[in-house]
Amino acid sequence: MTEVAAPQPSARPAGTAAVVPRWARTIEIDYQAAAALTRCGELCWLADSVELAGWGTALRIPVAAGPDRFATAAALLAEHLAVLHADGGPASGGLGPVAFASFTFDPNAAGSAIVLPRTLIGCRDGRAWLTVVGDRPVTSDDLALPAPRPAGGGSGRVRYAGTSATEIAWIDAVDRAVRRIRAGDAEKVVLARDRVVYSAAPFDATALVTQLRTAFASCYTFRIDGLVGASPELLIRRGGARVESLVLAGTAPRGDDNASDATLGQMLLASAKDLAEHRPAVASVRQVLQPLVRGLDVDEEPTLLRLANVQHLATHVRGRLSQPRSALELAGRLHPTAAVGGTPTVAALQMIAELERIDRGRYAGPVGWVDADGNGEFAIALRCAQLDGARARLFAGAGIVADSLPEAELEETRLKLRAMQSAFEATA
Repeated sequence: MTEVAAPQPSARPAGTAAVVPRWARTIEIDYQAAAALTRCGELCWLADSVELAGWGTALRIPVAAGPDRFATAAALLAEHLAVLHADGGPASGGLGPVAFASFTFDPNAAGSAIVLPRTLIGCRDGRAWLTVVGDRPVTSDDLALPAPRPAGGGSGRVRYAGTSATEIAWIDAVDRAVRRIRAGDAEKVVLARDRVVYSAAPFDATALVTQLRTAFASCYTFRIDGLVGASPELLIRRGGARVESLVLAGTAPRGDDNASDATLGQMLLASAKDLAEHRPAVASVRQVLQPLVRGLDVDEEPTLLRLANVQHLATHVRGRLSQPRSALELAGRLHPTAAVGGTPTVAALQMIAELERIDRGRYAGPVGWVDADGNGEFAIALRCAQLDGARARLFAGAGIVADSLPEAELEETRLKLRAMQSAFEATA
């Protein structure tokens, strides 16, 4: 395994599992059989780069709240993986043990988690692998594919139960944010809102994952601890020394036809307001990665990323690490980017606390996976919902700058919320 620099934990969180030896075994399996199961995982990460699905829990690392939570979590995970006896996996070109992770937006909020599944299916480049993790050496009898999940009957009609803050209150918050930005309190602040939905029967997470993966194939579809979504924004990807980020900020609707779609896209590329929202997001990623990489390559101008319901300004950032750092550590260093927090960071977060009036939970926090070599991918948890049986909370946000119009920002959040609303309605 590649040596990965892991920060030392400041303290072991209460309830943390003891570091004991575990065994993992990885074998290559039929790709078609594996691909048919990846959307059924209790844990999911589905992207063009790799599809991962996990079942059961070999290890759960509770992440204590606090400013050093990423460093502590990375160090604890490294301790457990250091005594993991892995047979096969990355050394043979496949995918070995992988931990799924999801973090709250607020460092002082509880609810973050890292889970190493007992059974993992990984698909990449037309090949597939099965990994089983146990508390004893894994035998051939343990290497069984999970049973296919029967189709659910649907949750029934989706009903809407309002928001934590009314639309009028949210518009007022945006207006107050604009005034404070114009007064020099900040350059940009991202304000989020939620929407509560419910049904007669519990929502089917597998059906939602399937619908999102189909509707938003270019996004990062995820499922962990009831958080389900399809994010277009790559916070960080690390593969060996190579790292990559995709920064999104600035949004416009899609057109009804090719001509109107192209016009809306060109207007977005030329929008002073949206460029003012985009530039700080790129700068925040550049500022974090610049000292850590060699040859940082940042697109000179943003391009368009078109999704089914909206289009965004997008900037690619690439480089090579100057020393080993895990994807989990890099995600912690980058969070929160100006794309979901604002700039300057401290001032923007203070304004969010004062104006937003909702608990974001894990919305806009890092979500993804990391392996024993420190490779992995983390997205920003956008276009997502937190499931709780027959209830769910949907989230969307908008970047506020000096030229923002409150009504236009509200409409942007409606467009973004529509992505998850459509998924719920399609699986009812």
